[in-house]
Amino acid sequence: MIRVENLVKRFGSFAALDDITLEIAPGSIYGLVGSNGAGKSTLMRCIAGIYEAEEGKLWVDSEPVYENPPVKSKIFLVADEPWFIQQSTLYQMKQFYRRFYPEFDNDIYDELVEGFSLPERKRINTFSKGMKRQAAFLLGMAVKPQYLMLDECFDGLDPVKRQIVRKVLCDAVAEREMTAIISSHNLKELDELCDTVGILHKGKLLYSKDLDSLKGEVHKIEVVFEVTVDQQKLEQVLPVMAMEVRGRFFTLIARGGMDEIEQKLAPFKPLALEAMPLTLEEVFMYEMEVMGYDANVIFKD
Repeated sequence: MIRVENLVKRFGSFAALDDITLEIAPGSIYGLVGSNGAGKSTLMRCIAGIYEAEEGKLWVDSEPVYENPPVKSKIFLVADEPWFIQQSTLYQMKQFYRRFYPEFDNDIYDELVEGFSLPERKRINTFSKGMKRQAAFLLGMAVKPQYLMLDECFDGLDPVKRQIVRKVLCDAVAEREMTAIISSHNLKELDELCDTVGILHKGKLLYSKDLDSLKGEVHKIEVVFEVTVDQQKLEQVLPVMAMEVRGRFFTLIARGGMDEIEQKLAPFKPLALEAMPLTLEEVFMYEMEVMGYDANVIFKD
């Protein structure tokens, strides 16, 4: 279990993280999204014990992580720009991590070296961007961490390699209850993988919600009414997040369960009503617009 309580991390006068509180359940895949500079990488580095926060508390398995080697040995961070010892080979990095991670698994290492077709004895600084990410992910899986953090880990990977990463990641979560935290601008990727998603914006946590319950809270409805409808009266009885009107044809984004929404629309005499599925990206964009944020800025790559 990862618990973060009122966490503040500053760089000079700039608050990269501002009063962050969240919990990440063991054996889950947690998606972390937000615009560039929102604080995603900083939060990951705090959880990994690289940064010490100025305020608040952070526990991993009920223990503080900063300067706590036994706890840090349970955690592995694959950074946006993966770190390797200068001039090292993949084989040398394996030997390096074996000294610090007692659970290092040679079988996982060998399987992924073969799966990714990576040269063990070639210097990593000659690798392409995608190959470096594969090498970092490979080493992260081989140390068998309880907590694996992946910062934009899919960036630069071709579709085949992406599928390998997804499968290996999901297998580890299912088989040994590893917890994964994935930072990404790509909500479609997170939609396929994650149990829970948190949104960071300007150092603040705007949401941390279970995906299934979140998708059941917001609906897109296309409805044709028998008579002309007063939009203001409709908004008074229905929690409308967005509305598009063409005569008596309405497209509504509304919060609530479908049974509740249909009940509230009934007095307005709908002739036809259809609920349309929303993607995770659409749900969050509408939620952000309600809160006054420009979703196009938050989610652009």
